[in-house]
Amino acid sequence: MAQKNIPLSQRETYEPSTFTEFLWWLSTAEKEILTDTVVDRNRYRIIGMSVLATWIFACLAWTYFFSTIVSSLIMAVALGLFMGFIILTIDRALIKGITKFNKRKFTPLLFRGLLALTIGTFMAQPAVLYMFDKEIKLQTSLDNEKKKMLKRTELDSLYKNQKAELNLTKNNIQQQLEEKYSIVDKARGNFLAETDGSGGTGKVGIKDIAIVKRNEYQKLDGEYQALLKTAQPKLDSADKALKDMEAKIKTEEAAFSTYFNDGFLTRIEALSNLIKGNGALQFRYYLIIVILMLIELMPVIAKTLLPSGSYDEKVMLREEMEIDMAGSNIRKEQQLKELYNQKAFDNDKEALTAFFSLTKDDRNEKMRAFSKKWKEENHQTFDGLWEKMKKEIFTKQEN
Repeated sequence: MAQKNIPLSQRETYEPSTFTEFLWWLSTAEKEILTDTVVDRNRYRIIGMSVLATWIFACLAWTYFFSTIVSSLIMAVALGLFMGFIILTIDRALIKGITKFNKRKFTPLLFRGLLALTIGTFMAQPAVLYMFDKEIKLQTSLDNEKKKMLKRTELDSLYKNQKAELNLTKNNIQQQLEEKYSIVDKARGNFLAETDGSGGTGKVGIKDIAIVKRNEYQKLDGEYQALLKTAQPKLDSADKALKDMEAKIKTEEAAFSTYFNDGFLTRIEALSNLIKGNGALQFRYYLIIVILMLIELMPVIAKTLLPSGSYDEKVMLREEMEIDMAGSNIRKEQQLKELYNQKAFDNDKEALTAFFSLTKDDRNEKMRAFSKKWKEENHQTFDGLWEKMKKEIFTKQEN
C-alpha cells in the first residue's frame, strides 16, 4: 500500500509499519533518525527490498547447492538458510559502509565491489546448474563414459607389458607346435601316399618302404604328442594369467564406476564441457551469469546510485554529537575523580595532623617512663634504651 504524504508540520506523528521497519533494518538505517527524514524513507525501503531479494536468492541458491551434497532435504534447507544469513550479514556490512561521505572514495568502493562480485559469481553457479539441469545430466553421462574409456586405456597401459610377455610366450609355444605338427602331417601324408600307391614307389600295400615311412610318421607323431603334453600346461597357464588380468581390469573398472556421482563439482565440470563447443549456449550462459550476479550486487548498486538526502547528514551530525558528548562525559568523570582524590587527600592530611597532635603528649610521657626505668636498672645500656624506644615509640616511613 502506498504511504500517504504527511505534511512537514505533522511528521512527528509518522509511525512506520512493521514491514517498513523490517526493510529499514535490512538497509541498516536507524529508525529513530529516519522517521524524521521524509524523502529518505522511501529510498531506504528500496534498498531494503533489494537486500531482501538478494537474501531470498542466496537462500534458494545455497539450498540447491547443498542438495547436491547432502541427502537430507531438511539439512540442505537448514544449511541454505544459514549461508543465506551469512550473505545477508555481508550485504548489510557492505551497504552500511557506503555513505554520502565515502561514495567518491575509490578504494572502499573497489573492495566492496570485488567482494560482492566474488560472492555473486559463486552464487550464480547453483542457479545456472538448476536451469540447465537436463542438459547437464546428459553431459554428465557422456563425461562418465569418457572417463571409463580413459580408465580402460590406463589399465591396458598398466598391464600392457605383462600381457605382451604372456602372449609372446604363448605364440612361441603355438608356433613350435604348429611347426612340429606340420612335419608330422607331412610324414603322415607320405605314409598314406605310399600305402595307396599315389606317391613314393607307386606300389599299393604295406611294403618295406611303407613300413619305414610308417615308423618315421609314428616316431614324429610321438615326439609331437610329447611336445604337446609339455606345452599344453604352459599354454593353459598363460591363458589363465591373461583371463585373471582381464578379470582384474573389469573389477577395477567396476570399482571406478562406483565413484561416479552427480555432485556439485561434477555438474560444474559437465557444464564447462557443455558450453565449451557451443557458441549459442556460451552467450546465454554468460548472460545468465551477469544477470544473477547483478542480483547479488543489487544492494551495493542501489546504495551507491541512489542520491543521498538529509539522513546521512543527520547520521553524521548525530555521530559527531555522540562523540563530543562521550568526550565531554569522560572529561567530566575525570574531573570528578580528580576532585574526589584531592578531597580525600585534604581530609587524610587533616586527620594525620590531628593524629600526631593528639598523641604527642602521650609519646612524651611514654619516653619519660622508659627513661626512668632505664635509670633505675643499672644493667641496661643506653644503646639498649635507644633501640627499645625506636621500636616502641618512633614511627616507620611509608614505602
